[in-house]
Amino acid sequence: MAIVSDMERGDPRARLAALIDADTASYAALSRMLRRNDAYLQQYVRRGTPRELAERDRALLAAYFRVDAAELGGAPSTPMAMIRRLDVEVSAGPGTVTVDDPGVADMLLDPRLLDDLRLRPASAAMLRARGDSMLPTIADGDRIVIDERDTRVGANPAIFVLRWDGTLLVKRVAKGADGFVISSDNPAYPPINATSVDVIGRVVWLSRTLR
Repeated sequence: MAIVSDMERGDPRARLAALIDADTASYAALSRMLRRNDAYLQQYVRRGTPRELAERDRALLAAYFRVDAAELGGAPSTPMAMIRRLDVEVSAGPGTVTVDDPGVADMLLDPRLLDDLRLRPASAAMLRARGDSMLPTIADGDRIVIDERDTRVGANPAIFVLRWDGTLLVKRVAKGADGFVISSDNPAYPPINATSVDVIGRVVWLSRTLR
């Protein structure tokens, strides 16, 4: 457990600055993780704007740094929910499935986020996407969370992780006249018609890669 200095105790800005300084991610990268502009966290820490972090931002940062939200100015955190992080990468473009970092730890998420997603930890999993076929929705290196209970493909396209032709893919999938239509968000990639697919789960959330 990280030691909290007297200066940081009771000062969420100083505490956040210390956590960021000790981490490999930059202020801008963490701001993008929160879906904020690149200067968001730097302005919060150094200029006091905004005066307080939004509860959602605070919860995501607390989960990322594995600290209690109270250290960042919020109420004490509820226990984190654990979901599996699979040691595989899904192709968001041409190529084959590759092995992710072996022995990677399970992912901790705020249970309120799981409630919002109507997701049960036991039926959730996180994977990493590789390739550019799902840009701009999913970028190379993004970590995606799937709901393994939701495997029903309908007439309206939805994003699923599926196994097709020996490769694990993340694509939009819809029911077609003669089977399934597998499509990409990047118009450079043509759609694929398939008679059958093995759907692993529906993508319900993603975490943008930190660069």
